[in-house]
Amino acid sequence: MLANLAMAKKSEGQGEGQGAEATVPADQQRCGAVAIVGRPNVGKSTLMNALVGQKVSITSAKAQTTRHRITGIRTDGDSQFVFVDTPGFQTRHVARGTSALNRNLNKTVQATLGDVDVVLFLVEAGKFSADDEKVLALMPAGKPVFLVANKLDTIHRRADLLPWLQTMQTRHAFAEFVPMSSNKADDIRRLADIVRPYLPQQPWWYDAEALTDRTDRFLASEIIREKLFRLTGDELPYTSTVVIDTYSEEPSPRPGASPMVKVAASIIVERDSHKGIVIGDKGERLKRIGTEARTELERLMGTKVFVEIWVKVRSGWADDDTRLRAYGYE
Repeated sequence: MLANLAMAKKSEGQGEGQGAEATVPADQQRCGAVAIVGRPNVGKSTLMNALVGQKVSITSAKAQTTRHRITGIRTDGDSQFVFVDTPGFQTRHVARGTSALNRNLNKTVQATLGDVDVVLFLVEAGKFSADDEKVLALMPAGKPVFLVANKLDTIHRRADLLPWLQTMQTRHAFAEFVPMSSNKADDIRRLADIVRPYLPQQPWWYDAEALTDRTDRFLASEIIREKLFRLTGDELPYTSTVVIDTYSEEPSPRPGASPMVKVAASIIVERDSHKGIVIGDKGERLKRIGTEARTELERLMGTKVFVEIWVKVRSGWADDDTRLRAYGYE
């Protein structure tokens, strides 16, 4: 369905900068993997979605929203950018005791860095914290690392960036320095143009219309988890997750209409008190989570969606490697 959506966007003239003719000869194509890394809550998923031109990675104010290696694909001209959004490298929760979940998230970040052609190290323009420094220490030798200074629009005097930049250049031999704001289309195009020459000359890995290698089933679980975190805020610990119990497409009763997608999901929490937070007064919060998830899934998939959600208590799941694997953590 995401591939169909990409075709619709192109036919409507949307998604400027995204899309390419599939007739580009293979010997003239560029393709490579580009990791987006940084501390939690620095804006990695927002940047990924802007680069792809479509939501493929969820966002919220809660740290560790992204928990999986998520691929977003941008095919532009002769080049195919395979962006990889990684979990924010976990430092604070690890300091209070390393859980199996935290180890899994950090292992995902480290494994990704070994597999890519280019690394985008994302920080807030003019800022560099201890958590940023811990992520910078992971940068692989021998690979181009870009310093992407995001949220440039929050800097009132651009001249104030120069001393900060000079300091950053002493921390690492960055291949490129890219000040930008991920909410500005011109900056997104400029970043893609700067990355392009660093992509190896090789055939594309995906169809020109592809947006992600993740399934619609995975997308459904992520969208529900996004709504869960956004609607519970700091009330709910970050050790909560969503599991898709069943996902099916059923024919529409209307001739010629798109099939209806039916999703049955479970929100996994660690305590009974957490279950009450998710359900809310008279079930209102759980109902709102389902409604907002359904609305967004219908927009993304372009078809009717039915969502049913339960809340289940699984004490200690984040410290249980077997349950982590069962819940889809690599």
